[in-house]
Amino acid sequence: MSAAAAIIRAGAASGQRPWPRHALSRERWQAMAAALDAADAPSLQGVWAEAERVHALFLDAGSPLAASVEVDGGSYPALSPHCPAASWFERMIHDLFGHTAEGGRDARGWLDHGAWATAAPLGPRQAALPPRVGAPEPPEFLPVEGEDLNQIGLGPVAGAIAEPAHLRLTAQGETLVRLEVRLGYAHKGTLGLMRGTPPRAAARFAARLSGSATVAHGLAYAHAVEAALGVAPPPRAVALRAVMAELERIRAHLDAAAAILAEAGAAFLETRFGWHREAMHEAAGRAFGHRLMMDAVAPGGLATDLAADGAAAIRAALAALAAELPDLVRRLDRSASLGAGIGRIAPDLALRFGASGPVGRASRRASGHGGDARLVPGYPPYPVLGLDVPTRAEGDVAARLRVRLDELPESARLLRALLEALPDGTIATALPAASGEGLGVAESSRGTVWHWVRIEGGLVAAAFARDPDWLHWPLLEAAMRNGMLADLPLCAASFGLTSSGVDL
Repeated sequence: MSAAAAIIRAGAASGQRPWPRHALSRERWQAMAAALDAADAPSLQGVWAEAERVHALFLDAGSPLAASVEVDGGSYPALSPHCPAASWFERMIHDLFGHTAEGGRDARGWLDHGAWATAAPLGPRQAALPPRVGAPEPPEFLPVEGEDLNQIGLGPVAGAIAEPAHLRLTAQGETLVRLEVRLGYAHKGTLGLMRGTPPRAAARFAARLSGSATVAHGLAYAHAVEAALGVAPPPRAVALRAVMAELERIRAHLDAAAAILAEAGAAFLETRFGWHREAMHEAAGRAFGHRLMMDAVAPGGLATDLAADGAAAIRAALAALAAELPDLVRRLDRSASLGAGIGRIAPDLALRFGASGPVGRASRRASGHGGDARLVPGYPPYPVLGLDVPTRAEGDVAARLRVRLDELPESARLLRALLEALPDGTIATALPAASGEGLGVAESSRGTVWHWVRIEGGLVAAAFARDPDWLHWPLLEAAMRNGMLADLPLCAASFGLTSSGVDL
């Protein structure tokens, strides 16, 4: 056991379910933070806050490990000096709650771009800000030092449908010296909207955090609520949740592959992957009444059952993909150099930033579970289905594309098995008007999704959602360091990043 994990486990355990949260004193939290420098330290998954405390979630050999510390005098000891992955979370906490990460690496704003009417809207010391005259100040980026350097700003408004993100490029000729990302332009106030609502009503906000992972976010949130309240969904709901999740995974992988191939100029392959993506959308709409299957997952089970012709629609879309996928892969093999060596992420860096999904599995040394939350820590029905998780070690654009393509047949196999043995029965269990604290997980097409919720008297008192791209955007910055400017669009497409889940 690592020193950091031992410090956390020695803290008093709370009633958080299914994995307890360990309360640490300020001194023990500082000791834990210092121990995060070690090579065997647990992998940070997220940091979030409430009005009077800050929480951190780690994975220790695949096992979730949560810790918390009380906020004292408006501050708490920062994790970022020893764990750079914590930096964006600390900036978010300061904007939303007003808590200062004492000794943090970066004190700049994150979600608050200078246009909010209230400082720290979720914190205990809300304060109205003075009226602003004119436009808010432009975002502050890191200073530039050196000769023959040029800066280029991209976004947040682009000439096509693109993520609202500001990318500040510092270049020397055609070489990208530094890429810095600024998000927050899609902030929706999700955590505040969830407060004070019944858990099933709050599920609508969880489902809208990210359109590319609406099922995964809904599932992780439902797992958190069910853990907090001690509720188990019916077997049919468990199976159909997995059907939705695998259908969403296939659709998202096809979408990402089409985007990568578009940037690579492979027009025919882009078109065919796009066609199959649309077929999956249509099958989802027929099966569950919505192309994205939004609001279908609910705490306690499901809000909608599988339509009478839903299974047939899904099977038809899978059959069409299975018939053409081998030929598409062969065509891709003829362009074996597509993305090779571009945007490489070393395995050690991917591990340090808790990378998951295709980004993590394309930069992973041999592993029994491939960093897939369906297996570790695991949730029904996957442990009994069996799962082959493809991994690569190259960590470049080509590897990220190949991981996605390798996952398509496995998700199709899971879908066929689930539909073949679909249980009968009800699709939802009633939720009690009780109190509790829960942590939930789900594996999206982009990686691991975490949701935390505290329920008091049948209403959501506090919540947090951790989209995988919290930790993947910084890896894009690292992947492009000293790369070529012309490679940025292809590299960014291979990450498949979204901003909405990070912007909360």
